[in-house]
Amino acid sequence: MITDKDKFEEHINNLSNTSNLLAPAADGKKEAIVMLEQPEKPKPKRIKPIAFVLTGLGVGAVLAGIFGYRYWQYASTHQSTDNATVVGHIHQVSSKIAGTVTHVLVSDNQQVQVGQLLVKLDPTDYENKVQQAQAKLESSKRTANAAQANIDLASQTTSGKTTQAQGNVSTAYAAIANAQAVLQEAEAGVPLAQAQVEQVNASLENAQIDYNRYDALFKQGAIASQQLDAAKASLDIAKAQKNSALQTVQQAKARVAQAQEGIASAQARLAASGGELEQAAASGQQTTVNRSEYEAAQSAIALSGATLKDAELQLSYIDVFATNAGRIGKKTVEVGNRIQVGSPLMAVVENNYWIIANFKETQLNRIKTGQLVEVKLDAFPDSTFTGRVDSISPASGSQFSLLPPDNATGNFTKVVQRISVKITLDPQSVKGYESRITAGMSAEVTVEIK
Repeated sequence: MITDKDKFEEHINNLSNTSNLLAPAADGKKEAIVMLEQPEKPKPKRIKPIAFVLTGLGVGAVLAGIFGYRYWQYASTHQSTDNATVVGHIHQVSSKIAGTVTHVLVSDNQQVQVGQLLVKLDPTDYENKVQQAQAKLESSKRTANAAQANIDLASQTTSGKTTQAQGNVSTAYAAIANAQAVLQEAEAGVPLAQAQVEQVNASLENAQIDYNRYDALFKQGAIASQQLDAAKASLDIAKAQKNSALQTVQQAKARVAQAQEGIASAQARLAASGGELEQAAASGQQTTVNRSEYEAAQSAIALSGATLKDAELQLSYIDVFATNAGRIGKKTVEVGNRIQVGSPLMAVVENNYWIIANFKETQLNRIKTGQLVEVKLDAFPDSTFTGRVDSISPASGSQFSLLPPDNATGNFTKVVQRISVKITLDPQSVKGYESRITAGMSAEVTVEIK
């Protein structure tokens, strides 16, 4: 039987086995102090790597959310495109007449002003035409004077045969004057024909030199026979042109001789008019005829006057002026060139530029005239320019193409169309870049559609 005393002793033994110690008390008595083992401290838990990953993802998600919100906020108030170019006024300069260039007074990329002389042509041919027109006008005036004289003479019905004869004499004098005017006109044509001969001679000499050069090169085996044949053909053409010009000179001289014969014939008629004193004609009928001749002469005067004005106008076109201010570009004309009417000589590009931006049709919902635009040019990536929406094109680019699409053909494919938007640049924003910005530069534009 286990008593309470036995349990107490067993408990004391257990305490002894667990390193119980007896410590002296302050009063000298020993008391049993039970020193129990303290439990070991728990080791700190290690944070697993997945926690770092989750933390980083959380921060990234927050930053992405902030960026996404700001991008959404920006995109909802702006429309952008990089399909944009700089556009400006480009004026082609050409001549209204054909001729040979004697002076070119500008160079590439030079700044010019309105009315500045650009090119001069040889005036010789057109000066000769003016002289011919003046001679023809003078001839028409003399013919009109002769017709007026005939009217006056024919109206003198009481003079009979004498009056009629005197009218014939006056007519003969008028014929002489007319023949002399014709002679002047024919003589004016001779220098023109001779000038053509000189011009053709120059072309012939040039063709002969080219042929001799190609012939020497061909004999050396430096060129193909086709090039020699082409030079020979050019030489033959120049010779033919010379023969034609010589014939023109002969024809002009023949016209002079013919005009001289006309004068002699008119003088013969003047001498023969003395024998016509016996011939009489009805005064009224002759007067009517003479009045018709006078009216025809007046018409000839008007035509000759118009011809003279046209010749003078053509002469004024030998000087080619700038019609707009800007810079010279694509200059192809050189001294000595033979140019034709309307041939492009150079271009004048104005310093006033704007932007043509091709937006998708889905971007035009909130784009309106007057909205603020930010412009960046590829040529100046570190600079930002500003402008305003000026206007929107009335049709897409495909509608202005040579062959507009026809969606009724049966093979329709929906394609997002591009619409041109004109953007004017703020002069203050492009200050300092006026001479550096050129037409055709690529641009990126952003329209603020708040």
